[in-house]
Amino acid sequence: MVIMEIELVRGSQRRKHVEAVLVGDRLRVSFPRWMSVDEAQVTAQELAERMRRRTDSSAIDVLARARRLAREHALPRPRSVRWVDNMRQRWGSCTPEDGAIRVSSRLAAYPSWVLDYVLVHELAHLVVASHGPAHDELVDRFPLAERARGFLVAVDLDPDEGDDVPPLLAGDIRP
Repeated sequence: MVIMEIELVRGSQRRKHVEAVLVGDRLRVSFPRWMSVDEAQVTAQELAERMRRRTDSSAIDVLARARRLAREHALPRPRSVRWVDNMRQRWGSCTPEDGAIRVSSRLAAYPSWVLDYVLVHELAHLVVASHGPAHDELVDRFPLAERARGFLVAVDLDPDEGDDVPPLLAGDIRP
């Protein structure tokens, strides 16, 4: 299990809830002024555990997901698909010669349709190795392609180089 550093930040503005944002390997937990530090620490530990589960790429069978997407969008099946932890400049990569696809483990923390878009993008490289209109036409078979592109562009505009995971609120019901 990955242990992450927790940074507690007492809010200076009126807040009603605790908010946690993953910045690199550190969980920044903002809590309201009325809350004691002890209460904030307990809540921060709970949020850290939820964030660990939320960002755990091993819980997602990325090969099975890619094969399903290939079938649904009439694209070739990949030979292998795996998560990689060292991909910081790209969301995914593909080697068309051997059908191997690699995707950034950072995607595990984002909505599933964003991961699906990246997989479809890489699957399209099994047909068209380069980027261009023919590749884009294949990728655009994915119904949420434009939305996913916008999501990834917004993440890349993040001052922390896209390492942030969308905030997790204390009342958030996601796992």
